[in-house]
Amino acid sequence: QVQLVESGGGLVQPGGSLRLSCAASGSIFTIYYMGWYRQVPGKQRELVGIIVSDGNTNYADSVKGRFTISRDNAKNTVDLQMNSLKPEDTAVYYCYVVLKVTQVTPPATYWGQGTQVTVSS
Repeated sequence: QVQLVESGGGLVQPGGSLRLSCAASGSIFTIYYMGWYRQVPGKQRELVGIIVSDGNTNYADSVKGRFTISRDNAKNTVDLQMNSLKPEDTAVYYCYVVLKVTQVTPPATYWGQGTQVTVSS
């Protein structure tokens, strides 16, 4: 059983900052990708950014230069630092992880419960 627990959402004014955190726990053999998606009601979930085990990152064009993903491989955590927030960043943010629970099982994707980020004055 794998669990992802998110924290750090909330209300912030435009131009402000928030930091989201996600911790993976349970039966984990190895983690490949960690990252964040977001979703607005009525729209598809969209990728915010991902980070692989060697630290390489990839971001959506809409957040490049403003958001930074980092991970701690020893603690199985991934953080999303969001700066210069805009009203259009308002969404539910979901942590996701691609991992293997044993050496022989195929990789699987796990999702956090989601945390609301609201950017408004």
